[in-house]
Amino acid sequence: MIRDQVPSSSEKGTINNVAQKKAIKKSISILTTEEKIVAYIEKFGPIAKAEMHKYKIPASITLAQGLLESGFGFGRLASEGNNHFGIKCHSDWKGKRIYHDDDEKGECFRVYKDPKTSYRDHSLFLTTRSRYDFLFSIKTNDYKGWAKGLKKAGYATDPMYPDKLISLIERFDLTRFDIKKNQKIRQNSKEKTKPSSKAVYIVKKGDTLYSVSKKYTISIDQLIKLNKIKDNTIYLGQILNVSNL
Repeated sequence: MIRDQVPSSSEKGTINNVAQKKAIKKSISILTTEEKIVAYIEKFGPIAKAEMHKYKIPASITLAQGLLESGFGFGRLASEGNNHFGIKCHSDWKGKRIYHDDDEKGECFRVYKDPKTSYRDHSLFLTTRSRYDFLFSIKTNDYKGWAKGLKKAGYATDPMYPDKLISLIERFDLTRFDIKKNQKIRQNSKEKTKPSSKAVYIVKKGDTLYSVSKKYTISIDQLIKLNKIKDNTIYLGQILNVSNL
């Protein structure tokens, strides 16, 4: 007689991890490019702002660079190497490496243990290399000056690099992350409206369909339908469309 085998705790963990990865991949596949950008900004905006307070690099610039260099977090260097800024190995890099075609074939890029470490290395990269010294004489609210300065210093070879950064900053109102805690936000008739993209939410520890539905005033049924959720289950890191249309 053959008895049913009950999965061990380690096997259950593996099964859950596979299911979680599939759910996250599925949640990403139904997002538009604009929704992916909004999700990236929600996740990394606070990190960029913290780096600005410590290293005086405009958060809007850091975020725009991260978006552009990482393919909104879905490019190979970001997904496999946690490298959100396309920083190459250089002679002083002692950590793990990943090889990727860029200006030349099979170039060496840095691998980080997590994206937050990549953000910190970006700050250190700009603050410890003399060719970027002049940037820190530019005010943190002058994102156009910083964008053009990065190109002038040789950060990127793309002649349109400054324009792409500026476009992202203005389209998604990234300068809101440049505002310091004690600085009042002035609202007037000239204030730009925020992008009309669908709202997204990244599932955090302790979240349930009920708590997310209450947070965004959307029914559980709508959440399930919008995100094609099965078994009423959501996973840590899953990106949910929470538009209440």
